[in-house]
Amino acid sequence: MTAEIDVKDLYRNVVDRKDVRTLATYLSDNVKFRIGNHAPVVGKEQVLAANQMFFDSIASMTHQIDGVYTDGDTTICNGSVDYLRLDGSGHSAFFSTTLRLENNQIVDYLVFADISGL
Repeated sequence: MTAEIDVKDLYRNVVDRKDVRTLATYLSDNVKFRIGNHAPVVGKEQVLAANQMFFDSIASMTHQIDGVYTDGDTTICNGSVDYLRLDGSGHSAFFSTTLRLENNQIVDYLVFADISGL
C-alpha cells in the first residue's frame, strides 16, 4: 500500500507560511523530527515547538521543490530554499526531506540541510 502526501502543498502552504497550526494536522502524535545535525525531537507537541522556534528565528523562507519520490510509505523530496534572516539578509541552501507516513500522518520527518549559515 502506498501512502502519499502532497509535499509541494506542505511546503508552499504550511512550511513557507510558518503555519504551525496546520503543520499539526500532518503529524502523528509520536512523530520524530530532525533537521540538519540537530538531535531528534520526538512527540507532536515537542516537534511543533521546535518548528515554531525555528520559524521565529527567520523572517521568511521559500522552498523550490525539484523532485518528489514516493516508495511505499516514504516520500522524499529535494530542492533549494531561500531564507530571509531577521536582519533582512539572505541565505540559500539545498535540502532533502524524508517523510515516512503511517495512517496518512507523518511519523518520521527528517530534513537534511545546512542551516549553519542562519
